[in-house]
Amino acid sequence: MALETTRFDIQNYIKSHEDQTGYLDAVLEDGDPALIAAAIGDIARGRGASQFAKDSGLSRETIYKVFRPGGNPTLDTIAKAVKVLGLRLSLVPASNSTKGPI
Repeated sequence: MALETTRFDIQNYIKSHEDQTGYLDAVLEDGDPALIAAAIGDIARGRGASQFAKDSGLSRETIYKVFRPGGNPTLDTIAKAVKVLGLRLSLVPASNSTKGPI
């Protein structure tokens, strides 16, 4: 008997604002810029790319182009996207950092 599988789709797991921010927080912990961009794109598509574009002032094309693995969003683009998510960018010391404040 063959094992039947289905394609994993993150959209099935990030429907609420809490799920979306938890997902983004987990990706930020990893620190991989490509994953961070892709996670923002996942959330934008989950919310509806057209509405996300309208709310952020970014074009749908920009959302699909830069918020994907390998995309290279600018800090301005990330800031606009994060604002739509109801979040803000901030810096905190890394848990393994021995340096004091900047």
